[in-house]
Amino acid sequence: SALRTGVSARRTLDFARQIAEALAAAHDKGIVHRDLKPDNLFVSRDGRIKILDFGLAQLIQPPEIDPTRAADPTDTQAGVVLGTAGYMSPEQARGEPADHRSDIFSAGAILYEMAAGRPAFTRGSAAETMAAILKEDPATPFSPETPPALERVMLRCLEKNPEARFQSARDLAFTLQQLADSTSSGTSVRASRGGGIAWWRWASAAVLVLVLAALMLPAAPGVTPASPSYRLTVDLGAGLPVAPINLQFGAAAVLSPDGSTIAFAARPTADSVPQLYIRRLDRDEAVALPGTTNAVIPFFSPDGQSIAFFSGRKLKRIPVTGGAALTLADAPEQRGGWWAADDTIVFSPDRRPGTRLMRVAAGGGEATPLRAGPHDDSLEVWPQVLPGGRGVLYTSANTPGSFADADLVVQPLPDGARKVVQRGGYHGRYLPSGHLVYIHEGTLFATRFDLERLEVTSQPVPVLEGVRSNSITAGAQFSISDSGMLAYFPGPSVGAGSIPHWMNREGQTTPMKMAAANWFNISFAPDGGRVAMEFRDAPADIWIHEIARGTLARLTTDPAADYKPAWTPDGRRIVFASTRDNAASGNLYWQSADGTGAATRLTTSANAQQPGSWHPDGKVLVFEEVAPDTSGDLMLLPIDGSDSAGWTPGTPSVFVNDRERQWDPAFSPDGRWLAYASAESGRAEIYVRPYPGPGGKWQVSTGGGVLPSWSRTRPELLYGLDGQIMVVPYVARNGSFQAAAPAPWSPGRYAFRGPNRMFDLHPDGARVVLTPPSPPVSAPPSDRIVLIFNFFDELRRLASSSR
Repeated sequence: SALRTGVSARRTLDFARQIAEALAAAHDKGIVHRDLKPDNLFVSRDGRIKILDFGLAQLIQPPEIDPTRAADPTDTQAGVVLGTAGYMSPEQARGEPADHRSDIFSAGAILYEMAAGRPAFTRGSAAETMAAILKEDPATPFSPETPPALERVMLRCLEKNPEARFQSARDLAFTLQQLADSTSSGTSVRASRGGGIAWWRWASAAVLVLVLAALMLPAAPGVTPASPSYRLTVDLGAGLPVAPINLQFGAAAVLSPDGSTIAFAARPTADSVPQLYIRRLDRDEAVALPGTTNAVIPFFSPDGQSIAFFSGRKLKRIPVTGGAALTLADAPEQRGGWWAADDTIVFSPDRRPGTRLMRVAAGGGEATPLRAGPHDDSLEVWPQVLPGGRGVLYTSANTPGSFADADLVVQPLPDGARKVVQRGGYHGRYLPSGHLVYIHEGTLFATRFDLERLEVTSQPVPVLEGVRSNSITAGAQFSISDSGMLAYFPGPSVGAGSIPHWMNREGQTTPMKMAAANWFNISFAPDGGRVAMEFRDAPADIWIHEIARGTLARLTTDPAADYKPAWTPDGRRIVFASTRDNAASGNLYWQSADGTGAATRLTTSANAQQPGSWHPDGKVLVFEEVAPDTSGDLMLLPIDGSDSAGWTPGTPSVFVNDRERQWDPAFSPDGRWLAYASAESGRAEIYVRPYPGPGGKWQVSTGGGVLPSWSRTRPELLYGLDGQIMVVPYVARNGSFQAAAPAPWSPGRYAFRGPNRMFDLHPDGARVVLTPPSPPVSAPPSDRIVLIFNFFDELRRLASSSR
């Protein structure tokens, strides 16, 4: 008989599991059904589900394609809508290519109909139905008999974004089987939806306990235990999404060495600051660790009893049971660390060229370079101390923000010449299974690694696609325990190569006439006809784009890294930071914007410096300097002279050097005010001070803020907040600055890429230039993480046969 709707919860679970298993079998053979609906499902007399009518099915990645054959009308092509209205996925409704996740959406629609007794999206006409699939959520509530956990499974299958659904039918089948097992073991399917611990949450915890217990049971003597690879998606904690900034770097959620505990950085509300949470996987709730405000990049001690993390430009540690956090070392722009078995921590303190790995005792003390001797301008980030202290594995690149084709390097210990062990990847990790894993274009690759010879011994093979990662920071959202469990956030791979877009206040965007490039820190010329930006190729250089003509010209050509351009008020020169002339940390230079003449050095300092903003009179530059005894100061550089007589830079002086770091300084159009970002409140906020002073200061942002930008056409101050551009109208008179409440400047957003200016306001005040977030649809929720059990066995199966 054909499948009917409105069946019991128990039968719904059974049928749904069978559908998912059948789809998994088809998908394993590379077949996508593309027209899954109740009419194509047959229930045999013994209650078994059969999927019929594969007439629109497509073979994924066929082994051979004959270019001479006639086009098949059932091929998935952009613009061709295939499937049955009411059950097709949003991507099918838009005429876009459909993969196995489209079948999962259709299965969710069928599951909904079985449980609710009514179709999820069917309307009066096919057009209305397709519109509902694209824009509407299925109606609730469900029947009181439907377990809340089953509702969550349905709604996840019906996510509009394919990345937010179950990523395989086998994962869906496994989840449904666990729900069925839980209900059949005495759990009431009529559990209350209000009060107490929700049914789905403790059932999920019970599943985790059972899986963990099964994995920890010793094998019988002489018996090789079966080791299938299990996947389970779990909530980190109720209402605890990971903050966007934490997803830009190393794993925001990390497993303890024994795989029993997960530590993660999250914030309960959008306007709260991130802090660390601890959750044992056999328990339902996560526990906050006070004293970890603004924590990023956590990592466990070898015994799992302590956690190291970065906060406030420092490396810190804290017990997992709570207590006082101990500051260990300075880390201005941290890029990862590793707690070694000898109770020392190797860490990368900065992101600037010339950064070298440092080592500090886990109990505190002086931080020293991992290796002595001369050092080049390459970056050393995301270290891992190899077992037995044989060496340190890390990611190396010559240009900040360009790690897509970086090198994985091993530095032997206690000394020896470093060696490149793998090219074309980042965020490498050695595993107890004898494999080296790393990220390339959002995919986790694995190769066998000889720990004695410190070299790879097989060809890399892909083992896991869709790992959230970032080739700009070399960060990746995965963590692997010594016991063979992997935890990761699925999602997009943010990378280099984007086209700047115009965006107006309505959020409408249009691309600039420019090819995609690995650009950062964009800045409009005062006339609005040109933009300067840094291209982080090898090496980083300053380029100028003429907007009307759509042409690009390279301004700097020195082999050193040149970055962070800022125009003089007359538009004739550009100041920038550079590592040339042995300025390893970056000093200030300027050069004629038309490319004539050589660059001139403006400052000489052992401290890292970056330009900020010119005063409208062109005689003072405000810039940021990172000094050893302060987190980051705002400095003033006077300059005097003329084009005919020459220019002479004066002696820099301190303008702001509060206890916490200040950065992103910007003069107001009339030169009477200076806006900047500061972390003095515990998170980045925007402040305004009078210039040249004296006077007080005013906080104008709420809930955080970076990258202040003044409008030249109206009394408004813009700033960035987690990819949203905010605007603050203000009134400034008689030495007083009165700011209104912040509000979104536009519904559109920009791609957040760490501490870089990824948007700038045009002098007309009506539009900005930016890169829209990629992908255009939202990433999967950041309060859920995927766990893969027996991952080492999966690696041995996939990677050990490669040569």
